[in-house]
Amino acid sequence: MSGKGVVVVGSANVDLVLPVQRIPRPGETVLASGLSRGPGGKGANQAVAASRAGATTRFVVSLGDDEPGELLRAVLSDASVDLSLASTTTTPTGTAIITVDADGENAITVAPAANADLRLNHDTRAAIRAADVVLAQLEIPFDTVREAARESRYFVLNAAPAAALDDDLLADVDLLVVNEHEASVVAGTSDNPGEVLLKRVPAVVITLGGEGALVLTRDAEPLKVAAVKVEVVDTTAAGDTFCGVLAATLATGSELPEAVRRATVAASLSVQAAGAIPSVPTADDIAARYAEVYP
Repeated sequence: MSGKGVVVVGSANVDLVLPVQRIPRPGETVLASGLSRGPGGKGANQAVAASRAGATTRFVVSLGDDEPGELLRAVLSDASVDLSLASTTTTPTGTAIITVDADGENAITVAPAANADLRLNHDTRAAIRAADVVLAQLEIPFDTVREAARESRYFVLNAAPAAALDDDLLADVDLLVVNEHEASVVAGTSDNPGEVLLKRVPAVVITLGGEGALVLTRDAEPLKVAAVKVEVVDTTAAGDTFCGVLAATLATGSELPEAVRRATVAASLSVQAAGAIPSVPTADDIAARYAEVYP
Protein backbone atom coordinates (compact mmCIF):
# COMPACT_ATOMS: atom_id res chain seq x y z
CA MET A 1 0.00 0.00 0.00
CA SER A 2 1.16 3.53 -0.80
CA GLY A 3 0.04 5.13 2.44
CA LYS A 4 -2.41 7.41 0.65
CA GLY A 5 -5.30 6.04 2.67
CA VAL A 6 -8.97 6.25 1.76
CA VAL A 7 -10.86 8.59 -0.55
CA VAL A 8 -14.63 8.62 -0.10
CA VAL A 9 -16.66 9.89 -3.04
CA GLY A 10 -20.17 10.49 -1.84
CA SER A 11 -23.03 12.37 -0.28
CA ALA A 12 -23.51 14.57 2.75
CA ASN A 13 -26.90 15.47 4.22
CA VAL A 14 -28.43 17.14 7.20
CA ASP A 15 -30.56 14.49 8.91
CA LEU A 16 -33.94 15.27 10.44
CA VAL A 17 -34.64 12.34 12.76
CA LEU A 18 -38.17 11.50 13.96
CA PRO A 19 -38.53 8.84 16.68
CA VAL A 20 -41.82 6.96 16.25
CA GLN A 21 -43.43 3.95 17.87
CA ARG A 22 -43.58 2.31 14.45
CA ILE A 23 -42.78 3.36 10.89
CA PRO A 24 -45.99 4.44 9.10
CA ARG A 25 -47.58 2.30 6.42
CA PRO A 26 -48.57 3.88 3.06
CA GLY A 27 -51.31 6.45 3.62
CA GLU A 28 -50.90 6.41 7.39
CA THR A 29 -49.94 9.29 9.70
CA VAL A 30 -48.11 8.66 12.97
CA LEU A 31 -46.92 11.10 15.62
CA ALA A 32 -43.23 11.43 16.43
CA SER A 33 -42.12 11.75 20.03
CA GLY A 34 -39.48 14.33 19.14
CA LEU A 35 -37.29 15.87 16.44
CA SER A 36 -33.52 16.10 16.19
CA ARG A 37 -31.23 17.55 13.55
CA GLY A 38 -27.71 16.47 12.82
CA PRO A 39 -25.07 15.67 10.20
CA GLY A 40 -25.35 12.57 8.03
CA GLY A 41 -25.49 11.25 4.48
CA LYS A 42 -23.98 7.95 3.42
CA GLY A 43 -20.76 9.47 2.15
CA ALA A 44 -20.25 11.66 5.22
CA ASN A 45 -21.02 8.79 7.59
CA GLN A 46 -18.57 6.51 5.79
CA ALA A 47 -15.86 9.17 5.66
CA VAL A 48 -16.15 9.75 9.40
CA ALA A 49 -16.11 5.99 10.03
CA ALA A 50 -12.96 5.54 7.95
CA SER A 51 -11.25 8.47 9.67
CA ARG A 52 -12.21 7.42 13.19
CA ALA A 53 -11.02 3.90 12.38
CA GLY A 54 -7.55 5.33 11.79
CA ALA A 55 -7.29 5.91 8.03
CA THR A 56 -6.14 9.12 6.42
CA THR A 57 -9.44 10.03 4.77
CA ARG A 58 -10.22 12.56 2.04
CA PHE A 59 -13.81 13.32 1.09
CA VAL A 60 -14.98 14.25 -2.41
CA VAL A 61 -18.36 15.89 -1.76
CA SER A 62 -20.62 18.73 -2.90
CA LEU A 63 -22.04 20.99 -0.18
CA GLY A 64 -24.39 23.94 -0.39
CA ASP A 65 -23.27 27.45 0.41
CA ASP A 66 -25.61 27.54 3.39
CA GLU A 67 -25.84 26.92 7.13
CA PRO A 68 -26.36 23.14 6.79
CA GLY A 69 -23.24 23.02 4.61
CA GLU A 70 -21.26 24.86 7.26
CA LEU A 71 -22.56 22.46 9.91
CA LEU A 72 -21.37 19.48 7.89
CA ARG A 73 -17.97 21.04 7.22
CA ALA A 74 -17.46 21.67 10.93
CA VAL A 75 -18.47 18.15 11.97
CA LEU A 76 -16.38 16.46 9.26
CA SER A 77 -13.33 18.58 10.06
CA ASP A 78 -13.75 17.77 13.75
CA ALA A 79 -13.60 14.07 12.78
CA SER A 80 -10.28 14.73 10.96
CA VAL A 81 -11.81 14.19 7.51
CA ASP A 82 -9.80 16.09 4.88
CA LEU A 83 -12.19 18.43 3.02
CA SER A 84 -9.67 19.92 0.60
CA LEU A 85 -11.48 18.10 -2.24
CA ALA A 86 -14.96 19.32 -1.24
CA SER A 87 -16.81 21.65 -3.60
CA THR A 88 -19.41 24.32 -2.83
CA THR A 89 -22.55 24.92 -4.88
CA THR A 90 -25.46 27.36 -4.81
CA THR A 91 -27.82 24.35 -4.61
CA PRO A 92 -28.99 23.72 -1.02
CA THR A 93 -27.21 21.04 1.01
CA GLY A 94 -28.82 17.60 0.88
CA THR A 95 -31.44 16.65 3.46
CA ALA A 96 -32.66 13.29 4.80
CA ILE A 97 -35.85 12.59 6.74
CA ILE A 98 -35.32 9.58 9.01
CA THR A 99 -38.02 7.83 11.02
CA VAL A 100 -36.71 5.48 13.72
CA ASP A 101 -39.07 3.02 15.40
CA ALA A 102 -39.06 1.61 18.92
CA ASP A 103 -36.89 -1.35 17.82
CA GLY A 104 -34.24 0.90 16.29
CA GLU A 105 -35.21 0.15 12.68
CA ASN A 106 -35.45 3.08 10.29
CA ALA A 107 -36.94 4.37 7.05
CA ILE A 108 -35.14 7.15 5.18
CA THR A 109 -36.16 9.61 2.47
CA VAL A 110 -33.36 11.67 0.92
CA ALA A 111 -33.46 14.91 -1.09
CA PRO A 112 -30.02 14.83 -2.82
CA ALA A 113 -29.92 18.58 -3.66
CA ALA A 114 -26.21 19.59 -3.70
CA ASN A 115 -25.17 15.94 -3.90
CA ALA A 116 -26.61 15.84 -7.43
CA ASP A 117 -24.04 18.48 -8.45
CA LEU A 118 -21.02 16.35 -7.57
CA ARG A 119 -18.54 15.97 -10.44
CA LEU A 120 -14.86 15.04 -10.53
CA ASN A 121 -12.14 17.48 -11.55
CA HIS A 122 -8.37 17.37 -12.04
CA ASP A 123 -7.60 17.44 -8.31
CA THR A 124 -10.19 14.85 -7.30
CA ARG A 125 -9.13 12.47 -10.08
CA ALA A 126 -5.50 12.72 -8.95
CA ALA A 127 -6.45 12.00 -5.34
CA ILE A 128 -8.55 9.03 -6.40
CA ARG A 129 -5.72 7.58 -8.47
CA ALA A 130 -3.33 7.91 -5.50
CA ALA A 131 -5.63 6.37 -2.86
CA ASP A 132 -5.18 2.86 -1.49
CA VAL A 133 -8.96 2.42 -1.38
CA VAL A 134 -11.76 4.47 -2.94
CA LEU A 135 -15.25 4.08 -1.48
CA ALA A 136 -18.47 5.33 -3.09
CA GLN A 137 -22.23 4.95 -2.75
CA LEU A 138 -25.24 5.73 -4.95
CA GLU A 139 -26.58 8.97 -3.43
CA ILE A 140 -24.57 10.89 -6.04
CA PRO A 141 -24.76 10.87 -9.88
CA PHE A 142 -24.02 7.50 -11.47
CA ASP A 143 -21.64 9.14 -13.96
CA THR A 144 -19.53 10.42 -11.07
CA VAL A 145 -19.47 6.96 -9.48
CA ARG A 146 -18.55 5.41 -12.82
CA GLU A 147 -15.67 7.83 -13.37
CA ALA A 148 -14.36 7.31 -9.82
CA ALA A 149 -14.40 3.56 -10.40
CA ARG A 150 -12.39 3.90 -13.62
CA GLU A 151 -9.77 6.09 -11.92
CA SER A 152 -9.32 3.87 -8.84
CA ARG A 153 -6.71 1.26 -8.08
CA TYR A 154 -9.07 -0.49 -5.63
CA PHE A 155 -12.72 0.52 -5.76
CA VAL A 156 -15.34 -0.40 -3.16
CA LEU A 157 -18.94 0.28 -4.09
CA ASN A 158 -21.69 0.31 -1.49
CA ALA A 159 -24.66 -0.06 -3.86
CA ALA A 160 -27.07 1.92 -1.71
CA PRO A 161 -29.70 3.10 -2.30
CA ALA A 162 -30.35 -0.08 -4.29
CA ALA A 163 -30.31 0.25 -8.08
CA ALA A 164 -29.75 -1.87 -11.16
CA LEU A 165 -26.14 -1.38 -12.27
CA ASP A 166 -24.71 -1.81 -15.75
CA ASP A 167 -21.72 -3.97 -16.62
CA ASP A 168 -19.70 -0.88 -17.59
CA LEU A 169 -19.70 0.26 -13.96
CA LEU A 170 -19.37 -3.15 -12.33
CA ALA A 171 -16.36 -4.00 -14.51
CA ASP A 172 -14.34 -1.48 -12.47
CA VAL A 173 -15.64 -2.56 -9.04
CA ASP A 174 -13.18 -4.58 -6.94
CA LEU A 175 -15.52 -5.11 -3.98
CA LEU A 176 -19.30 -4.73 -3.88
CA VAL A 177 -20.95 -4.20 -0.48
CA VAL A 178 -24.72 -4.68 -0.31
CA ASN A 179 -27.40 -5.79 2.12
CA GLU A 180 -29.76 -8.64 1.21
CA HIS A 181 -32.31 -6.39 -0.51
CA GLU A 182 -29.64 -4.49 -2.43
CA ALA A 183 -28.01 -7.76 -3.51
CA SER A 184 -31.25 -8.90 -5.13
CA VAL A 185 -31.79 -5.57 -6.88
CA VAL A 186 -28.25 -5.38 -8.30
CA ALA A 187 -28.27 -9.06 -9.28
CA GLY A 188 -31.73 -8.79 -10.79
CA THR A 189 -32.87 -11.87 -8.89
CA SER A 190 -33.51 -13.04 -5.33
CA ASP A 191 -32.38 -16.56 -6.27
CA ASN A 192 -28.76 -16.89 -5.09
CA PRO A 193 -27.92 -13.22 -5.84
CA GLY A 194 -24.41 -13.63 -4.43
CA GLU A 195 -23.52 -16.22 -7.06
CA VAL A 196 -24.92 -14.02 -9.79
CA LEU A 197 -22.96 -10.99 -8.55
CA LEU A 198 -19.68 -12.93 -8.44
CA LYS A 199 -19.93 -13.32 -12.20
CA ARG A 200 -19.82 -9.53 -12.48
CA VAL A 201 -17.43 -8.49 -9.66
CA PRO A 202 -14.51 -10.36 -8.04
CA ALA A 203 -15.70 -10.00 -4.42
CA VAL A 204 -18.99 -9.34 -2.65
CA VAL A 205 -19.86 -8.68 0.97
CA ILE A 206 -23.54 -9.09 1.82
CA THR A 207 -24.47 -7.57 5.16
CA LEU A 208 -27.15 -9.48 7.03
CA GLY A 209 -28.16 -7.09 9.81
CA GLY A 210 -28.34 -8.92 13.10
CA GLU A 211 -27.00 -12.07 11.44
CA GLY A 212 -23.62 -10.61 10.51
CA ALA A 213 -22.14 -10.65 7.01
CA LEU A 214 -21.36 -13.06 4.18
CA VAL A 215 -18.04 -12.78 2.33
CA LEU A 216 -18.00 -14.12 -1.23
CA THR A 217 -14.94 -14.26 -3.49
CA ARG A 218 -14.15 -16.16 -6.67
CA ASP A 219 -11.14 -17.96 -5.20
CA ALA A 220 -12.43 -19.10 -1.78
CA GLU A 221 -15.39 -20.74 -0.10
CA PRO A 222 -18.11 -18.42 1.26
CA LEU A 223 -17.32 -17.09 4.75
CA LYS A 224 -20.00 -16.19 7.29
CA VAL A 225 -18.94 -13.58 9.86
CA ALA A 226 -21.26 -13.66 12.85
CA ALA A 227 -22.82 -10.50 14.22
CA VAL A 228 -21.93 -9.21 17.67
CA LYS A 229 -25.07 -9.46 19.79
CA VAL A 230 -25.92 -6.14 21.43
CA GLU A 231 -28.95 -4.11 22.49
CA VAL A 232 -30.02 -2.05 19.49
CA VAL A 233 -30.85 1.65 19.93
CA ASP A 234 -30.64 2.99 16.36
CA THR A 235 -29.47 1.27 13.15
CA THR A 236 -29.25 4.47 11.07
CA ALA A 237 -25.48 4.49 10.47
CA ALA A 238 -24.69 0.80 11.01
CA GLY A 239 -24.20 0.01 7.33
CA ASP A 240 -22.17 3.16 6.73
CA THR A 241 -19.98 2.47 9.75
CA PHE A 242 -19.41 -1.03 8.38
CA CYS A 243 -18.38 0.31 4.96
CA GLY A 244 -16.10 3.04 6.27
CA VAL A 245 -14.27 0.76 8.70
CA LEU A 246 -14.03 -1.94 6.02
CA ALA A 247 -12.34 0.52 3.64
CA ALA A 248 -10.02 1.82 6.36
CA THR A 249 -8.94 -1.70 7.29
CA LEU A 250 -8.38 -2.74 3.67
CA ALA A 251 -6.23 0.38 3.21
CA THR A 252 -3.81 -0.96 5.83
CA GLY A 253 -3.25 -4.07 3.72
CA SER A 254 -5.48 -6.40 5.75
CA GLU A 255 -7.17 -9.28 3.97
CA LEU A 256 -10.91 -9.07 3.28
CA PRO A 257 -12.06 -11.52 6.02
CA GLU A 258 -10.16 -9.58 8.69
CA ALA A 259 -11.56 -6.30 7.40
CA VAL A 260 -15.12 -7.67 7.51
CA ARG A 261 -14.67 -8.88 11.08
CA ARG A 262 -13.43 -5.45 12.19
CA ALA A 263 -16.25 -3.73 10.30
CA THR A 264 -18.83 -6.02 11.92
CA VAL A 265 -17.52 -5.17 15.37
CA ALA A 266 -17.64 -1.45 14.55
CA ALA A 267 -21.23 -1.72 13.30
CA SER A 268 -22.24 -3.43 16.55
CA LEU A 269 -20.93 -0.42 18.46
CA SER A 270 -22.74 2.08 16.22
CA VAL A 271 -26.20 0.59 16.78
CA GLN A 272 -25.89 1.14 20.54
CA ALA A 273 -26.07 4.94 20.15
CA ALA A 274 -28.57 7.26 18.51
CA GLY A 275 -27.89 9.33 15.42
CA ALA A 276 -25.67 8.87 12.40
CA ILE A 277 -22.23 10.48 12.78
CA PRO A 278 -22.51 10.70 16.60
CA SER A 279 -22.83 6.90 16.76
CA VAL A 280 -19.68 6.12 14.75
CA PRO A 281 -17.04 4.53 17.04
CA THR A 282 -13.36 5.42 17.38
CA ALA A 283 -10.39 3.18 16.61
CA ASP A 284 -9.82 2.60 20.33
CA ASP A 285 -13.46 1.59 20.85
CA ILE A 286 -13.26 -0.82 17.92
CA ALA A 287 -9.98 -2.32 19.12
CA ALA A 288 -11.31 -2.89 22.65
CA ARG A 289 -14.49 -4.58 21.43
CA TYR A 290 -12.59 -6.59 18.83
CA ALA A 291 -10.30 -7.96 21.56
CA GLU A 292 -13.37 -9.11 23.47
CA VAL A 293 -15.01 -10.75 20.47
CA TYR A 294 -11.84 -12.28 18.98
CA PRO A 295 -9.57 -12.91 21.99
